[in-house]
Amino acid sequence: MKPITREWIDKAESDYRIAAREIRVRKEPSFDGVCFHAQQCAGKYLKSRLQEASIPFTKTHDLELLMNLLLPVEPQVATLQPELTALTASAVELRYPGPSADKAMAREAFQQCTRIRNLIRQSLGLPDPSARNNAGDGGPRRSANKTRRKKG
Repeated sequence: MKPITREWIDKAESDYRIAAREIRVRKEPSFDGVCFHAQQCAGKYLKSRLQEASIPFTKTHDLELLMNLLLPVEPQVATLQPELTALTASAVELRYPGPSADKAMAREAFQQCTRIRNLIRQSLGLPDPSARNNAGDGGPRRSANKTRRKKG
């Protein structure tokens, strides 16, 4: 895997973790934030796959545009077109004053993002992160028992 592809994946996983944490918050959750980070995660995963295939792309948050670029090497991404359209619309509309997301919208956005994430990870030959202690990127999980420095 190209180093730049790994960087895109790492950034996507960061957005995924933020959305995953926020969807579970009980006090003052940011449902708009879940939708935004779900869209960001999906976009970065699409860009990681484009990067790995050496397909150039411009700066954009239009997930359908990225999907269309990816279709020649990843035709199954077309099955995710409704999710990509919904995520693009919700992330743009919810970033500014006006409508806000509710819990149901946030859950749907997170599920849509997860489907996109799973498809691209599988395409890139990455492990299924849900099978590995929710480590986020499928890699090893850090121990909660960190080595402490001696004060001195």
